[in-house]
Amino acid sequence: MAGLIDELVDTMSKENDIYKELIPIADEKTRVIIKNDLDALQEITDKEQRTIEKINALERRREEVIVNIGTVLSRNPRTLDMKTLMEIMKKQPEERAKLAKIHDELKDTLNRLVTINDRNKVLIQQSLEMIEFNMNIIQSTRMSPGVNNYTRGAAEQQVPQAGTRMFDAKQ
Repeated sequence: MAGLIDELVDTMSKENDIYKELIPIADEKTRVIIKNDLDALQEITDKEQRTIEKINALERRREEVIVNIGTVLSRNPRTLDMKTLMEIMKKQPEERAKLAKIHDELKDTLNRLVTINDRNKVLIQQSLEMIEFNMNIIQSTRMSPGVNNYTRGAAEQQVPQAGTRMFDAKQ
């Protein structure tokens, strides 16, 4: 059982390291979103995707280890969360301490990453709202009823305008 716990700690530690690699990438993404550099944003997104693929592989490995721990303990692996594992490991203080430490580190790293990603989400949403606003201004200017056309005799003639906008996501 101690070997499985060590393997779990090792896998979680590797996951934490990769999540930590995502933090500067997410910070750079913030700067790129603010600059509105779409090419750089695409590069960063590709880099994030490659990193996430590594995390997914480690996540599958962690799930395998949990299944193995469940088998050894004759318990359903779906019921083995950190709280349950900590309770089971009361008599193994060293392994329990290692697991608790990496769990806390991983939790802190993920909380930092969630904060940055939430900020990026808000920036992207604001950018989309600004694009929509600009599109609506362009459309309303183009279709405003105050547009006048003149005939040969320089007499003002009103041209009927379409009453609908071409792009209005809120309708």
